[in-house]
Amino acid sequence: MKEVDLTLTQTFFLVAQEGTYSAAARRLNITYQSVANHIRRLEQRVGEKLVVAGRGAKSIKLTPRGTSLYRLLAPEFDVMLTRLGSLIDKERPVIRIGMPHAIFFYLLPPVLTEFRRMYPEVEIVGYEKDVLLPELIRNGSLDVCLSERHFGDTVIRQRVICHYQPTLVFPSDWPAPPNEAAVPEWALERPLVTYEPGQMLRNIALDYLSVGNELPKVAVSTSTSMSVKRCVDEGLGFALLPTWCIDESDKRLNCTALPNAERIPIYFGEAMFLKSNPFVRSLHKLCLEIFPKIIEERAGRWGSVRTSTRKRGRPGARG
Repeated sequence: MKEVDLTLTQTFFLVAQEGTYSAAARRLNITYQSVANHIRRLEQRVGEKLVVAGRGAKSIKLTPRGTSLYRLLAPEFDVMLTRLGSLIDKERPVIRIGMPHAIFFYLLPPVLTEFRRMYPEVEIVGYEKDVLLPELIRNGSLDVCLSERHFGDTVIRQRVICHYQPTLVFPSDWPAPPNEAAVPEWALERPLVTYEPGQMLRNIALDYLSVGNELPKVAVSTSTSMSVKRCVDEGLGFALLPTWCIDESDKRLNCTALPNAERIPIYFGEAMFLKSNPFVRSLHKLCLEIFPKIIEERAGRWGSVRTSTRKRGRPGARG
């Protein structure tokens, strides 16, 4: 098996990406002739022509073999080079994880506790983001992501860790619906606090709560589960939230389980070339073991309905 020369491969990749030797030379901060020499040496190793560049031509063309090699590299070579540069620049290994704020706040800390016991030398960097996760993986800013969305991206390998169902959360001085079947009618004239347009839980809430062609009235839209819960706590409306976002300390909230609501997956994703990385594999294993336990424990804590004896009598609360 022939050894891979990363320098030659990177030069070829940039030539194919930029379309000229000159542009690749500027990206690499080397001379035009050095780029040409790298391509010639790589072709000698491969045993076949990869690039066609006529004398004085401003652009290059890839041969069929060159095109095949570029397509093989294109999905994740930039990501790999970015991460390699990051690792070289740092004295300690780093794992960069992106996820929505609620997953970081409620589910991840026990995972990080166990991970730190296993790898005390590894630095964990958390990014509390959601919609930008695929882009951040592709450009090398993230190594791992946790998300409720499947990206369908060939650069990112995603696997389901667990599922959860949303729960109906409302102020403690509101009457609870008599049963789950009555929830859409119960909700129809009450203000809904939900997520920004495009977020999965918003779409699920609107679909679940619709009655015929009539949709619930959205009073407040925000970006995180913490913000949604805060608005409900202030009596601004009700919401569909992950059960694991509700704490025993949330005395001003009531919860009603929704066993017929859509089950929502949580995916573990990583850059494809990191699938054999021992830190990433351990992190995935810990999430797989710990997340379902936390979700099951919190869901079982409330039963079908959680009620509160503490009443607020807020102005405007519906009876």
